[in-house]
Amino acid sequence: MYQWLVDLDSLHRRWPELRFRSADHLGDPRRTIKANVETFLALNGVPLRDGSRVLMLTNARALGHVFNPLSVFWCYHGNGQLAAIVAEVHNTYGERHAYVVHPNEHGFAVASKAFHVSPFFPVDGEYELRLALRSDRVSTVVTLRRDGAVAFVATFRGRPEPATRPAVARMRIREPLMTHRISALIRLHGIWLWLRGLPVQPHPAHIRPGGV
Repeated sequence: MYQWLVDLDSLHRRWPELRFRSADHLGDPRRTIKANVETFLALNGVPLRDGSRVLMLTNARALGHVFNPLSVFWCYHGNGQLAAIVAEVHNTYGERHAYVVHPNEHGFAVASKAFHVSPFFPVDGEYELRLALRSDRVSTVVTLRRDGAVAFVATFRGRPEPATRPAVARMRIREPLMTHRISALIRLHGIWLWLRGLPVQPHPAHIRPGGV
């Protein structure tokens, strides 16, 4: 599986053939993704300074469909200092939530779970996040701990490559239905767990935080 790492300031200028829509992410669909991320951060007490830069790790819309279980936004002040990371989560019910985290020097952060993601887990526990963004590696590791035990782990690791037109074309040809495949695999895995007798948890009403 691959994902796209994009600078939100050059999003539409450099990759017109890729579809990254504001409506697919947090905030007002009439505004840019970056403007919405900046607004969400400000509402959470992290105003970005002039000259800010936001890098987004996500999937692109393909053949009219996109599903992003997790999109990650590395948000920098104009001086290059990391201000915060926004972790945006979508579930298969069409809902979304976002967390603002402040990782330490090792890229480690903790956030209390506040969103119903899997039908097999209640809304409790803590997420441990390990997030890395370097010239030779991009990685996200999300571990859900409940009552001190590991309940779930999701991992993505990749090596950044320049998004040249030939490279983008290769990716689109190699995996034209990437987001369709992700959606299908998640649902098939859920059916498999249900058939094995894992109980389904109640789905609580979700109220989006401001700016989401």
